[in-house]
Amino acid sequence: MISATTQRLLDFLSRAESYPHRPDQVTRVQTHASWVFIAPPYVYKIKRPVNLGFLDFSTLELRHEDCRHEVELNRRLSEDVYLGVECIRDGEGGLHFGGDGEAVEWVVKMRQMDPRYFLPQLMQSGDVGAREMDRIVEKLQRFYAAQPPLPHAQVGGACEQLRQNTEDNFTSAGQFVGQSLSRQALDAIAEYTRGFFKNHRRLLESRIQEGWIRDCHGDLHLDHIHLAPEAVRIYDCIEFNTGFRCIDVACDIAFLAMDLDFNGRPDLARYIVERFALLLDDHGIRVLMNFYKCYRACVRGKVESLHACADAVPESERQASLQLARRYFQLALQYAVAGSRPCVFVFMGKVASGKSALAAALGEQTGWTVHSSDRLRKTLAGAPLHHRGSAEERAALYAPEMTQKTYRLLFEKAQGTLHEGHSVILDATFSKREQRSELLQLMKEEKCEVSWIEAHASEPVVRDRLKERDACAEVVSDARLEDYKRLSAGYEAPDELPPEHKFCIQTDGEVCQALGVLLGRLVLGWQ
Repeated sequence: MISATTQRLLDFLSRAESYPHRPDQVTRVQTHASWVFIAPPYVYKIKRPVNLGFLDFSTLELRHEDCRHEVELNRRLSEDVYLGVECIRDGEGGLHFGGDGEAVEWVVKMRQMDPRYFLPQLMQSGDVGAREMDRIVEKLQRFYAAQPPLPHAQVGGACEQLRQNTEDNFTSAGQFVGQSLSRQALDAIAEYTRGFFKNHRRLLESRIQEGWIRDCHGDLHLDHIHLAPEAVRIYDCIEFNTGFRCIDVACDIAFLAMDLDFNGRPDLARYIVERFALLLDDHGIRVLMNFYKCYRACVRGKVESLHACADAVPESERQASLQLARRYFQLALQYAVAGSRPCVFVFMGKVASGKSALAAALGEQTGWTVHSSDRLRKTLAGAPLHHRGSAEERAALYAPEMTQKTYRLLFEKAQGTLHEGHSVILDATFSKREQRSELLQLMKEEKCEVSWIEAHASEPVVRDRLKERDACAEVVSDARLEDYKRLSAGYEAPDELPPEHKFCIQTDGEVCQALGVLLGRLVLGWQ
């Protein structure tokens, strides 16, 4: 709850007449750690009186110190934006800026930047490509070069500190299970992260010896980059926690690459990683990138989840933050099970094996598109999705020629999604070796890896599922109990598939159980 003292301060800063320059209007924006007041041509920022563990603004003295740090540190990459720190005092006439009276709050004063040139706005209008990325990369490359490697005595425990940061993230994220992520997703992300520490400990420790731990920005997402014609300004670095800012340069870069992925530009994410690897002569950055991007996506998921739970946040804003948190955690899971390159996940198996439910569950957890052969088949035929036609209609719908057309369209859909830079899930029986071989050949040409998930269920469970379909109006598949033996007999076991890319998942239990097993297997396979 907001105290009466804090509410009085917020009311004061929300009124245009409170400011010496008398702006036409004031717009208030709230984050998990601060309140920002846009009073053109200036912006004023105060810290929320909170202690979140990773930041402590609980006293006036701590907030004053943090304001001074914020101005000093952010002038490194946005020299003309941060104007200074001002004091709000309480005197006989009430609250006012400067002058006499008791200090009640400290404020960071900034120059307002032209909203047209924030990177997200430029991306929405299609005005961002390699040239714009080069401007950002070159600015950051000069910045990193100017930051001396931190002494070993200061960063000797950086690897352990990073490990502890990831564990703290998992602990924080645990309180949001069921809201912004699932238990299965959190467990898989944690398993991937711990596995990377175990398997790449030497590489992580070498980053200290090679001088890659530096005083960085710490919060390089797109909203913090202003790309005006005359200058690149990168603002709002992490000032409240030295451990979050004094990090591996590759980890700093990963935040930007992750947010480019998040905003639908994986091509630009790959581009900047390659540019940084070349300009910094950093041979380890490519191996580290997915690990660091996963970590960064978790941080953003945690931050948005915290904001969704903050006091006095309007319901619309709360829901928007919750949706962002879900998307960031989905992205973290994508990195954990597939890295950054688009892949194909095929869910196959006999009738009523549970493949469609498992495919839908992975799609929901990752945000990847699911293309279903059942749906495509009926769409091609112009048939209602949830209508089971007569025996004659079904014979035409499942004729060999129609099946061939369905799989051809399925492959085209997969290629279209891959060309957009995203992984894709295919939900189809793939009962014939010929169908599997055709997909493998196409994906070989696309230079894309295929993972085959074969769903298995015991015969009693399969029969129960087929019986239940008669009472369910939302079933797309036309297969029923009377089709079971015929369809099972026509299924050609996928013995020819490479075992390292094939995962057999038992689906007799709840979908969430099978999903947890699958995610664990995918994480181990990816590592």
